[in-house]
Amino acid sequence: MEKETIRVSNDDQVEIKDLIVNLTGWINYLWSKWRILLLSGIIGGILGFAYAVIKTPQYLAATTFVLERGEVKNGLSRLAGMAAIAGIDIDGNGGGLFEGDNILELYRSRTMIVETLLSKTFSDSSELLVERYIAFRKLKDKWKNDTILSRLNFRQSVDQIDVKERRTRDSVLTKFWETIRDDHLMVDKPDKQLSIIRVQVTSPDERFSKAFNDNLVNRVNDFYVRTKTQKTSNSIALLEAKVDSVRREMDNAIYSAVRVSDATPNLNPTRQVQRLAPAQEAQFSAEANKLILSQLLQNLELSKMTLAQERPLIQIVDQPVYPLSVKRVSISTGIVLGGILFGFLSLVALIIVRWYRNIMNDTPSQKN
Repeated sequence: MEKETIRVSNDDQVEIKDLIVNLTGWINYLWSKWRILLLSGIIGGILGFAYAVIKTPQYLAATTFVLERGEVKNGLSRLAGMAAIAGIDIDGNGGGLFEGDNILELYRSRTMIVETLLSKTFSDSSELLVERYIAFRKLKDKWKNDTILSRLNFRQSVDQIDVKERRTRDSVLTKFWETIRDDHLMVDKPDKQLSIIRVQVTSPDERFSKAFNDNLVNRVNDFYVRTKTQKTSNSIALLEAKVDSVRREMDNAIYSAVRVSDATPNLNPTRQVQRLAPAQEAQFSAEANKLILSQLLQNLELSKMTLAQERPLIQIVDQPVYPLSVKRVSISTGIVLGGILFGFLSLVALIIVRWYRNIMNDTPSQKN
C-alpha cells in the first residue's frame, strides 16, 4: 500500500512564513518598548496608591429581616351577607397592593426616602437627616452664591414658604432622592426562594448611614403593615360603631318598656292597651336589636381574627451596630490595579501607533 504524501504549495508556505515573520516582528517591537510599559505600570501604581489613600471610606449599614405575609382565610364568606346588611364589607380579600416583591420598590420610592430625610437623625437629636446629608456633601459651600438655595430651611412646613422656594425645595429633595436611590441605597433579596430582605445604606458619614437605615426600615415596614391591614381595620372600626349604635337602641327599647309601666301604675283594667301596646312594641324592638347585635358581635370577632391573620410578620434578623463595616480600597489593591490598567492602556496605544505606521508606509505615494 502506497503512503499518501501531503504536499504544501509554495503559496501556503509563503503565507505561513509571513504570519510567523509578522508575529515575531510584533513581539520584538513590543519587547523593545519594555521601558515604556514598565514606566506606565509604575505611574499607574503610584496613581492607584494615591487613589487608595485619598478615597473617602464608605460606611455600610445593613438591616436584614424576614417578611412573612399574612394569609386571609375564607371564613368571612359565611357572614359576609349579614355584614352587608350593616353596610360593611368584610370580604377580607383586599391588600393586593403589596403582593409579591412590591415592598422592594416601596423602599426606593420618593415618598419614603424624602420622609426619611426630613426625619430626625436620632430620637435624642434635633438634627435632620437631610441637614447631615447636606453637611457631608459640602453643599452649603456650593449654594452660598444662590440666594434661594442658601436660605432653604427644611424644618419649615410647606405652608410656611412661598411658591418659588417650595418649588426649589421640591427640586432639591427630588435630586437627593435620585442620588440616594442610585448611589447610596440597595434593597434586594439575597435568596429569591426565601422571604429575607436586605436593606443597605452606604455613605461617607457613619452616623448618617446608620440613622438613615434605621429610619427608612421602620418607616417603610410600618407603612407596609398599615396598608396591608387597612381594609380590615376600617371594617372593624365600622363594626364597632354599629355595635355601639345597636346596643344604645336596644337599651333605649328596654328602658322604654319599663317607663311605660312606671307611667301607668294604677291603670284601668279595661284600658290595658295603653300599657301593653307600647310595652310589646318596645320589647319587639329590643329583641330585634338583640338579634342584630348578636350577628354584629360575631362579625366583629371574626374581623379581629382576620386582622390578626392578615397582618404581616416582620422579624428583624440583623441591625447595624457601631462600628459599621467600612468599604475602602486597600493600598495593595490600588497599586496592582493601577499598574495593570496603565500598562494595558500603554500596550494598546503602542499597538495602535505601530499599526497606523504600517498602514501609512504601505500607502503608495500619489504622483502629480
